[in-house]
Amino acid sequence: MTQIKNNLFIKACKKEPVERTPIWVMRQAGRYLPEYRAIRDKYDFITMCKTPELAAEVTIQPVDLIGVDAAIIFSDILVIPEAMGMKLEMIESKGPKLYNPIRSVDHVNELKTIDPYKELKYVLDAVSLTKRQLNGRVPLIGFAGSPWTLMTYMVEGGGSKNFSEIKKFIYNQPDAAHKLLDLLADIVASYLSAKIESGANAVQIFDTWGGILSPDDFAQFSLQYITKVISKIKRSGEPVIIFAKGVHYKLDQLASCGADVIGLDWTMNLNSVRNMIGNKVALQGNLDPTILYSPKEKILKEAMNVLESFGKGSGHIFNLGHGILPDVNPENLKYLVDVVKKESVRFH
Repeated sequence: MTQIKNNLFIKACKKEPVERTPIWVMRQAGRYLPEYRAIRDKYDFITMCKTPELAAEVTIQPVDLIGVDAAIIFSDILVIPEAMGMKLEMIESKGPKLYNPIRSVDHVNELKTIDPYKELKYVLDAVSLTKRQLNGRVPLIGFAGSPWTLMTYMVEGGGSKNFSEIKKFIYNQPDAAHKLLDLLADIVASYLSAKIESGANAVQIFDTWGGILSPDDFAQFSLQYITKVISKIKRSGEPVIIFAKGVHYKLDQLASCGADVIGLDWTMNLNSVRNMIGNKVALQGNLDPTILYSPKEKILKEAMNVLESFGKGSGHIFNLGHGILPDVNPENLKYLVDVVKKESVRFH
């Protein structure tokens, strides 16, 4: 085992004392970086995901260029539905498309159960290669979509404005929905376990569409399956982060799902969330990603607001409240990282 030289992120996840607040950002391996675009111009997105050397290269770029405290493996949550037999295409400036979306229990029965070491070996190879190339500089994060978010894409066939297909599915065919969610929970748990075994130092579960559900539906169709996933992940001390976007109303229940860290979007106040659940879990977030379009004075002011909102003590990982946007100037992210590294010392 290579010792991790900069272990601030893992320590903060476990609420251990740190000398400053660690920072990484969601989608940090991405289009805002010219170095990423140079590779992306030569290969399509799915080829990059499926080629460990390319995935490793873009995963490490923000560590070298921006100075973040953790790397997150370059991949996509939809590799799971694809491995289960759905045809996936990434359509430029439109997003993902899954063909022949799930509409009935028969469709659910046609899906393959998968062994991550076979169907998703390319991701695990990317994890172990990246881990070797990082050589202990910073921790490596693996991730997956939550069962609910994966099912939403599988039923909608892509993104959606009003989510009518997935709502029809859960209300008219709840048994089929629960059957699929159960299957996905098993797959996500074994996939994240395999990532940890391949070298990931922490894992994050993205529940991107958790916020489209009412509180009761969230408990029934998302939270119970997140809890199931976390209970089945094989790990020896590796932290689990859950990021459920737009889920304000179940934070106390979310804090009991088994995760070590709760990721927050920018619409929540860190201080009030810390007062509610900060004794149970660490918190990650939560600068509005669009602040990175601002002049430096505004970035400094808003970064300080986030740090002050969390206040003194450990258990905070600085992040954006959602992924960095593709047209952000990388200098602005670098400035944010420098600000957090320098200014957060006084809170510890």
